Amino acid sequence: MIPQYLVDFDLREIPSTKTDCVIVGSGIAGLFTAIKASRDRKVIMITKKTLMESNTRYAQGGIAAVIAEDDSPEYHRQDTLMAGAGLCSSTAVDVLVNEGPEGVHELIRLGTLFDKEDGVLALTQEGAHSHRRILHANGDATGYEIVRALAEQVANNANIEVWDDHFVIDLITEANECVGVLLQQPGGGRLFLQADSTVLCSGGAGQLYRYTTNPEVATGDGVAIAYRAGAHIRDMEFIQFHPTALSYPGAPRFLISEALRGEGAVLRNIRGERFMDRYHELLELAPRDIVARAIISEMEITKSTFVYLDITHESADMVKHRFPTIYETCMSYGLDITSDWIPVAPAAHYMMGGIKTDLNGESNISRLFACGEVSSTGLHGANRLASNSLSEAIVFGRRIIERVRQLPPLTRNSFSAGFIEGRNEYPTQAIVERRLKLQKIMVRYVGLRRNEEMLSKGLEELKRQLPIFGSVLTKREEYEFANMLTCCLMITESALAREESRGAHYREDYPQRDDMQWRKHLLQIRELGIVEELSDDV
Repeated sequence: MIPQYLVDFDLREIPSTKTDCVIVGSGIAGLFTAIKASRDRKVIMITKKTLMESNTRYAQGGIAAVIAEDDSPEYHRQDTLMAGAGLCSSTAVDVLVNEGPEGVHELIRLGTLFDKEDGVLALTQEGAHSHRRILHANGDATGYEIVRALAEQVANNANIEVWDDHFVIDLITEANECVGVLLQQPGGGRLFLQADSTVLCSGGAGQLYRYTTNPEVATGDGVAIAYRAGAHIRDMEFIQFHPTALSYPGAPRFLISEALRGEGAVLRNIRGERFMDRYHELLELAPRDIVARAIISEMEITKSTFVYLDITHESADMVKHRFPTIYETCMSYGLDITSDWIPVAPAAHYMMGGIKTDLNGESNISRLFACGEVSSTGLHGANRLASNSLSEAIVFGRRIIERVRQLPPLTRNSFSAGFIEGRNEYPTQAIVERRLKLQKIMVRYVGLRRNEEMLSKGLEELKRQLPIFGSVLTKREEYEFANMLTCCLMITESALAREESRGAHYREDYPQRDDMQWRKHLLQIRELGIVEELSDDV
C-alpha cells in the first residue's frame, strides 16, 4: 500500500507558522478562491513555480455561461448531462448552470476583459453545446486574460501572500481533520504551515502522458497528496484527450482550440477526405471523446501520425482576428493556418475525476477543500463539456469560501510528533528516465483505447516502480514522480475495474455503455481500495 507520507519527519524539529487559509495552486481556481477568502482572512497561496504558470493560462476556447437571450440554464444543463454520459451529478450541474452567469460578471468586475462585438459580450459555440454561450478574450487567449486580471488583484491584496517555488509534500491530518501542509521551501528546508482551512487548487495531471496540452507543472500532485491523506478519489478512469493538438516536427503539442471547429473548421484525413460523417451526426462538433477516437481510427486507416484541421475556407481576416495566438504560434513553425491545413492529433488534456467533494467543495476530510480540475464535484461525469472547467472553478470557489466562513478557528495547539518509517535508500535510476518511462506506459496501455490485456500489462509495469515509496526523497522532481505514479496506478486500476465504455473511457473488449451495471462511480480510498457509488444523474 502507498504510505500516508512521502517523507520521514518530526513536527517538533520543523519550523512552523500559521495562517487562516492556505491555497495550493495559482490557476483560476486558486486565484479566484484566494480573492474571495481574503475579504475577511489572511491567505497564503502556494505555487510550485510562479503565479502565472498553470493550466488556466493555456486555456484558449473560453468560459461557458448562459448570457444570450435565446439561451437558458436548462439548455446548458441538457448539454452538460449529454456530454457527461450518465455520470454527472444533476445537482452539481444545476449549481453550475444557474450560478455560472454571476460568476462571469464577477470576473468582469475583477478586471477580466472579455471580447465584445458591437458593445455586447461576444459569444461562440463549441462541440456539444446547443447554443452560443462561450465567452472569450483576445480571440483565443481567454485563460491568459483571466489569470492576468486575477493575478493583478492578488498582487495588490494585502491579505494574500504568494509563496513561489514552494512544494506541498503532504497534508498534515489528525483525527480526519486537515491541520495544514508540510512544505519544501526553495532552499530545500521544510516548513509546517498550519491553517484553519486548506484548499487544493493544484490542477490536473496531463504530464502522466507523453503527449499533452498541459504545462510541465500538471503532475497530479493534489490528487496524490489527498489520496495519501485519506481523501476519497473518484472517477479517475475518465481522462479527456483533446482531439486537436498540433502535431508538427519541432513543435510542442500546442492546443488547437475546439473553437476553430465551432467557427467552421473541418477535419480531413491525410488523403484530404472529410471523415466525421462516418462517426457522428454532429460531425466536427461531436463530443470530444468521439472526435478523438475518430481521429485515431483515421490515423490507423491511413497509416498516418496525424490528420488535418482545415479552416482555409474562412476569411483570413476572421481567422487572424478570432485566433491570434494559434495563428501566430503556427506561423512561428512555418504554418499559415489561413492557407495551410493544420496537422493535429489527440493529446491528454483534462482529468474528469479527482478529489470527491460536496457542493461546497469540501472533501470527506474536515477542513480540506478542492476546487477546479483537482476536484470531482460530479459536474463533468464521464466527459467534460467544453469550457465548463473555468466556470466550475468560479462557481465552486465562491461556494468553498462561504463554507470556510462557517468553520470555527482551529483550536488544536499540539500535534502528534510526525511520521518516521526509517527510509534509507535513495532512488538509483534518474528521475527524468523514470518519468519518461511512466509517460510511455500510459500512452501505450492506458490511452484512448483500452482493453483488459493492455491495462493489466500497464498495471504490472507501473507496480515495478513502487519501491520509490520506500526511498529517501528530497527533490521536487522526486515528489512529482511519486505523485505521478500514484495517479497512474489509480487511473489504471479504475480503468481495469470499469468493464464498459462510457464517455472518455473506451474499452475495446466492452465497447457498449452498460447502464444496468455501470451507472455508478468508482471511489478509490487508500485503506480500502475501490468502492462503488451510485450515480445521481437523472
